[in-house]
Amino acid sequence: MNPLGEKYLRKNFLPFIFCPGCGDGMIVQAFLEAVDELGIIDDLALAAGIGCSAWIPVYMHADVLKVLHGRAIPAAIGLKATRPSRKVVVFTGDGDGLAIGGLHLLHAARRNIGMGVVVVNNQIYAMTGGQVAPSTQVGAKTQTTPYGNLEKPLDGCKIAVAAGATFVSRGSTAYPQALSRTFKKMLAHQGFSFVEVLSQCPVQTGRYIHGSGAPQFNLQWLKDNCVPVDDPAKWGEVEAQGKIPLGDVLQVQKPEFMEEVQRMNQKVKEAQGKGGDR
Repeated sequence: MNPLGEKYLRKNFLPFIFCPGCGDGMIVQAFLEAVDELGIIDDLALAAGIGCSAWIPVYMHADVLKVLHGRAIPAAIGLKATRPSRKVVVFTGDGDGLAIGGLHLLHAARRNIGMGVVVVNNQIYAMTGGQVAPSTQVGAKTQTTPYGNLEKPLDGCKIAVAAGATFVSRGSTAYPQALSRTFKKMLAHQGFSFVEVLSQCPVQTGRYIHGSGAPQFNLQWLKDNCVPVDDPAKWGEVEAQGKIPLGDVLQVQKPEFMEEVQRMNQKVKEAQGKGGDR
């Protein structure tokens, strides 16, 4: 077994339930590489909702909360609130995280809670059979849009920036080493981090949208359509060419919510000690 697997995977949970050619296994490896480099496994707490990508943390030797559809972020906030020193990360899908869980994403970002949210974007509701998702491209044929999708897709990165996230990045399983570096930056960031990962789904996206269920075809599709960009100001140029830009969109430092709560609590205690308001 891969040394990372020996060190961090729950072997009694193996094999993975991921379909052959799915990108979720690649995301597991990229994430564990970052965890290993930072040496934070003992401080790691993970949360996930429902969907293919929500199974990613279940295989890792860490504290894991598997919760209701769309509710992984509030569960993760609870983990962070009870022990702010934790490194808390949510794994969610484009359906779970941008549809039913979308409002939780907005409010966690605006508060700048020190946690990471990884949205795995395979452009479809995969586990439930291939229905149209918030991220599905215009014109794509799915089980619920047999004549082509008419709705414009949501851009999770732009939503996260607008909501107040302080680290926003987009990666892809087509570039696993770069993805691992992105995860490392996410885990080291002191504030709310949002990472979108473009991932292949041969069984649903491949067959229904791209016209092939071959894993190598779908990974090549990502390589052909995802473009690494150093300057976020150039993202618009890449999008105008019909491609998907990858890279860091935003990284700033602002007061983190749980630290502000702790400071407020300390002020209240000091006031009470002096006979102030109770």
